[in-house]
Amino acid sequence: MDDTKNSAAAKKPTRDEPWTVAHVSDLIGQWIGRLGDVWIEGQITQINRRSGARMAFLNLRDPSQEVSLQVTTFAGVLDKVDPPLQEGSQVVMHAKPSWYKGRGTLSMRAAEIHQVGLGELLARLEKLKKQLASEGLFAPEKKQPLPFLPRTIGLITGRNSDAERDVLRNATARLPSAHFEVREVAVQGVNAVTAVTEALHELDAMEDVDVIVIARGGGSVEDLLPFSDEHLCRTVYAAHTPVVSAIGHEPDTPLLDYVADLRASTPTAAGKTIVPDLVEEQQRLDITRTRLRQALKGFLDQQDSALESMRARPVLARPDSMITVREDDLRQLRARLRTHMKVQFDKADDHLEHTRARLRGLSPQSTLDRGYAIALNTHDGTVVRDSNDAADDIEVRLAHGRLTAHVTERINEEEKETHHDEQ
Repeated sequence: MDDTKNSAAAKKPTRDEPWTVAHVSDLIGQWIGRLGDVWIEGQITQINRRSGARMAFLNLRDPSQEVSLQVTTFAGVLDKVDPPLQEGSQVVMHAKPSWYKGRGTLSMRAAEIHQVGLGELLARLEKLKKQLASEGLFAPEKKQPLPFLPRTIGLITGRNSDAERDVLRNATARLPSAHFEVREVAVQGVNAVTAVTEALHELDAMEDVDVIVIARGGGSVEDLLPFSDEHLCRTVYAAHTPVVSAIGHEPDTPLLDYVADLRASTPTAAGKTIVPDLVEEQQRLDITRTRLRQALKGFLDQQDSALESMRARPVLARPDSMITVREDDLRQLRARLRTHMKVQFDKADDHLEHTRARLRGLSPQSTLDRGYAIALNTHDGTVVRDSNDAADDIEVRLAHGRLTAHVTERINEEEKETHHDEQ
């Protein structure tokens, strides 16, 4: 019979030969059973225990994500837990997955349940703190500065909480025009981490939200545990929008305070930090305006004094004095210039006369004046320098007037000297 079942299970189902529901449920149970016993940690979100019943039913949830499992256990196992379990308790249990064939449901069968004590939780938080610090999530240089005047302020807080009222009241008291995008979510219990993370993602994606405040009033260490969750801390670190942590009161320091871009000791302090005080800014503006006006007046007075001092100088008080002082100098220079020019002209006249006399002494007219004459051929006006060059008719130019002559004889000086030597 078992061999028949095994062969049927090995055979792949088809449309014509499908598996039965019971058979599929058996296979699922067999596959789940292979996981074996495991240690699992989570947060109790629901306890269902009937008086006199042998079994108790729990809901175990992952505190960082929307994942939960049904847990069944014997009432005696539940009774051994000290202190008694409550909704929100953090536990570690030794359990085995169990498949209930009749309803097709999965649950964990817990054989041991141990509540995580406060001391152990604090030790885990200290270890997580060192890990996040070593990764640089707390580094001051990675903190984003808050805007001076945010357009919209994102606020994540509990529904109708004092923290919400403190932030809104103090922010609007400082800046009446402050605009908020409020997300009221669970800030305590099993759903806190998921709710705050989702709200943070939503506000961070809004373009006009310039700063996000996560606010909650004080509480016990257990109440504030969601704000030390690793997933939430990493989400805040990765946000593009500056995040302000306003969790609890002065002594409360969840890990979110270290990761956030700014830690406000209380929601009230956060409301006073995220926006400027309009009255103070107006006063500062008035003071700055007064200082600027005084500085400008002082500068103008200084320049006016300098201008008056310049006007009092002689050169500006009597502008013509400079011309008057220079008038005598100009008169003397003019006289010297005239004298110098007269001397130069006289020298030039003398030089011109000397040059004219030299020209007159070298001119043909001067030669004529001494009794010499110039013979010119009448037909072409050329000067006769040789008796052989003379034409039959010549013109004789004297110092005064001219003569016309006819050449009857030409005597060469060399021939004359030879003729004279022969005689």
